[in-house]
Amino acid sequence: MSGKALRDLNTLPASERKNESCSKGGFTKLHAEHGNLEEKQKKNTASLTETPINGDEKDVDASLKILLAGLESKDWVLVCEALNDVRRLSIFHKEEMLSMLENVIPLIVKSLKNPRSALCKTAIMTSADIFSAYSDHIIDSLDPLFYCFPTVSCLASATSSLKSSQDKRFVCEAAEKALIAMTTWVSPILLLPKLQPNLKHRNPRIRAKASMCFCRSVLRLGVEGIKAFGIDKLIQIAASQLSDQLPESREAARTLLLELQTVYEKCHVPTQTAISEDSEFGSWEHFCQSKLSPLSAQAVLRVTNIAREGIVLGS
Repeated sequence: MSGKALRDLNTLPASERKNESCSKGGFTKLHAEHGNLEEKQKKNTASLTETPINGDEKDVDASLKILLAGLESKDWVLVCEALNDVRRLSIFHKEEMLSMLENVIPLIVKSLKNPRSALCKTAIMTSADIFSAYSDHIIDSLDPLFYCFPTVSCLASATSSLKSSQDKRFVCEAAEKALIAMTTWVSPILLLPKLQPNLKHRNPRIRAKASMCFCRSVLRLGVEGIKAFGIDKLIQIAASQLSDQLPESREAARTLLLELQTVYEKCHVPTQTAISEDSEFGSWEHFCQSKLSPLSAQAVLRVTNIAREGIVLGS
């Protein structure tokens, strides 16, 4: 944690800091003689969650020794400091912390579920740094991290009476950036099987985030990767998301279908002989009708035809 944040926190009376760290409800009772403690802490939030990450301020071995204890602390300020240490270590000394990831990630997940926005946002940014630093090494620990982000966004949107609109926006933006980091740094060939079961999750928020991440990961595969994964398999997945209740899922499905159509048509350019024998065989329309139910094929073709008509009209 930066020196400025430490100075700000140290200006609070000891009795108030003790009450804050021991509060079970996450909000401290006010002392009449000291004013509103929560208002004072809001001033510290920006410094706490935006602490710059430096690689040469602390001894690495000493930081590693106290890291787990800091993440397990009941004092949210100490937990934030430990989370920032995780960020610093993952960026500048990732090899030294690699063996500890198995124990560190569950504690990050615990902070992600904390209702305090400053702590939650710091944990989200820590997750993004871990995705960037360790990429495929965290694939086995991915599920608990992923499940937290849709929940965090949902809770931030639902607790308008407890948090300012600015707090909500920052938390939601941080969660979205973390998911983008996940799909950017984790190999799609490993990530897609992890995401696929979540496309049918009973929680619509989790389905929506899984759909968006699934689409971004497929786009990273490229033409050959999509062919290897299976266009017929992907079109069935995308078609099933077209009727989802949340618009994020439907939009991700439309984007994925347009990409699949482009890849299919690149890979199935008909020869003159094939055109003369049967102009319809091998077309995108025939492919959709052969792989999907009549209703699903109709929905998919409506999406791709409308998009194509829009491109023609716009040209």
